[in-house]
Amino acid sequence: MSWQVENQEVINNIIENLKYKAALAPMAGYTDSAFRTLCMEYGAAYCVTEMVSAKGLVQRNHAARELLAITSEEMPCAVQLFSDEPESMARAVEFVVGEGALRPFMIDINCGCPARKVAGHGGGAALMKNPELAAAICRAAALHTTPNVPVSVKFRLGWDDDSRNAAEFAKRMEAAGASLLTVHGRTRAQMYAPPVDPAGIAEVKRAVQIPVIANGDIVDGFSAKRTLEETGCDGIMVGRGALGRPWVFAQINAYLKSGDKIPDPLPDERAALLLRHVRLLCQNKGDYLGMRQARKIAAHYFKGLRGAAELRSRAVRVADFAELEALVNEVLKT
Repeated sequence: MSWQVENQEVINNIIENLKYKAALAPMAGYTDSAFRTLCMEYGAAYCVTEMVSAKGLVQRNHAARELLAITSEEMPCAVQLFSDEPESMARAVEFVVGEGALRPFMIDINCGCPARKVAGHGGGAALMKNPELAAAICRAAALHTTPNVPVSVKFRLGWDDDSRNAAEFAKRMEAAGASLLTVHGRTRAQMYAPPVDPAGIAEVKRAVQIPVIANGDIVDGFSAKRTLEETGCDGIMVGRGALGRPWVFAQINAYLKSGDKIPDPLPDERAALLLRHVRLLCQNKGDYLGMRQARKIAAHYFKGLRGAAELRSRAVRVADFAELEALVNEVLKT
């Protein structure tokens, strides 16, 4: 088809890189430049930006354009866009592939976000109720990208249990020009609560010829290998399992490659990584915004360890880096 990306070398490289690795999923409010940098250092196959509003880019919204900032340390990095109309998606893709010193290696279309502020306005997971519109949006992106910047689509199993249409949806995306698909193994109605359905993901994989990546409930090497075996997918993507645990990518890589089990870092190592994460946040966003972000990520680094509850309750009130550093050191001594 004329809108298909002619050069499949990028996709081939993605799949080869995913053989023993996992990708970092896009998560609003979390997968910013600082976190992407850490995950890539620990061996993520590739990363994806927080979802960016296509309409915001077209309207020259400063916040939307800031989300596009990518550094060389994060490459390969894909940009995820969401929209409820083809025209804004087309113009946004043209902007993304034509601007900036670093061009993303892939455009990812969000058809799975369950949040009301997105799905409630016809974007994200709501597009699974309107496959024709979703296909038109995908086709617009594929037509307006450039060679070597393929288009992927991330979606769920359906809107709810009464409308599971992931396999048919996948076929439509493939026909519309998508070169890769990522499936989160839950419906929109399920949000993130029940276990993922590997059979539903496997059905998508069987329905199409293009590569498929499985997403959901992958938290370590064992769950990564099990997901690959149960779904037959070409790769895996880690989301919430990486929060406060960028080292999970090194653990997954080792387990998939040789069966080795790398232990979690010791508390003092986690503390050092948390503080480095916050330094990067402050460097990228300024002290005020960086510390506000730090409040919600701090507890993730100490989850499951003694003192985590106290750190979580007190971290929401820290005002500056020195105060966070003192709090971390205090908790480590308890």
